[in-house]
Parts: sequence; C-alpha cells; structure tokens
Amino acid sequence: MLQLLLHSDFYTLHGDPSGSLFFTYMSSTIGTDTELSAVNSILGSIGQSPVNTLDYSNPEISFIFNILRESRIDVLNEGWVFNIENNVVLTPETGTGFITFPADALRIDVTDNQFDRTTDVVRREGKLYDKVHKTYVFKNAIKADIVRVYDFEDLPSVYQRYITYKSATRAATQLVTNAQLVQLLGQQEAMARAACIEYECNQGDHNFLGFESNTQYQTYQPFRALRR
Repeated sequence: MLQLLLHSDFYTLHGDPSGSLFFTYMSSTIGTDTELSAVNSILGSIGQSPVNTLDYSNPEISFIFNILRESRIDVLNEGWVFNIENNVVLTPETGTGFITFPADALRIDVTDNQFDRTTDVVRREGKLYDKVHKTYVFKNAIKADIVRVYDFEDLPSVYQRYITYKSATRAATQLVTNAQLVQLLGQQEAMARAACIEYECNQGDHNFLGFESNTQYQTYQPFRALRR
C-alpha cells in the first residue's frame, strides 16, 4: 500500500487480487490554536522550550500567560465585526431600575447615539450610568451596541495568530535584550494585523452609504449598466 500526501490531504493507493488499483481520499483536519499552543509559540519566539501544561506556579509561564491575556483584551477592545453585537436590548431590573453592566462586555454604546443624544451611558460601579439625566435608574429598556470579550479558543484563527504574535513581541521586549529579534517579531505582528483587517473587510460587508442591520439594500452596480 502506497500513501501519498498532497496539499495536506491523504490519498491512499490500494490494490486488489485482480490487479486493479484505486485511490481513497481522506481530508486532514487543522485544529485551531489553544492558549497552550499560543504560550508555546511565544516561548519559542524568545528561545525557550515548550511546555506540556500551563503551570501557573512557574513564574515564566505565568508571566507569558498574562501577556497573552492582556494582548487578547487589547485586541478585542478595538471592536471587530465578530465581537460587536448591535441593537442589544438591555432591560432595567424590576424595582431598582438599574441595568447591570454585562460580564462579557468591554464597551457599551447606545445604538444610533451619533444622532440620538437623549441617553448617553457609561460604566460606573458595575452598572450603566446615564450621563444625560445623571442617574443610574432607567425607566425603559435601551438598545445598545456591545463590544464583547471571548475566550481565546473562540476567536477566528487570524485573530488568534495576531494576538500570539503581539504577545511574542511584548515578551521579547520585556524578557530579551535583542532589538533585532523585537524588530522581526514586530514585522510578523504587522502582517498578522493586515490579515485581521482583510478578515474585517470581507466579513463586515461594509458600505459607505450605510444601512441598518436586518435590512436589504441593493447598491448601484456598474456592470449591470454596461451589460445593457
């Protein structure tokens, strides 16, 4: 039996008693990054050996993991198409009228707040505070745009790689006195960010004319005019 590997897929060549040959095909599976693989990638970037588990009692592992976590929060705080949720209804608590700041939220802004300034919310004391009316009490539900935080394993792969490279650059800056290494890792980080921006443009379906979500709008397409 002969086994071939083409483009990360397995083709196995078989034979039967009659002398006939035939192929069977099995596609390979590519797993996404985990926090462990990201930590090992960062360790490899600064010339350290990989680990089998995340032992937080190890000062170096704990330090690298904290850098990875901080980089994840920094990247997600920018707000991307995959972690921005628009038109989320936030309902006040019965009796108090308070709206608790969601545990998985990084930022909250009132929907259409660019032209509707009757409510303007910020986070204070774990609750939403209305700066316009100077109160924590809301009489009605509000619609908000929320930037959410997600676990590393739940992020799109391009953002996982960007966060890993960003963390590697930070780790090299703080742990290794090698300016050339920091520069090379910074170039990898810049390329990974470019891939994230490409993902954002492709998945976001952005249009400078602007139209609300859950609606349909067909923009002008020059090729249709040329076909006539």
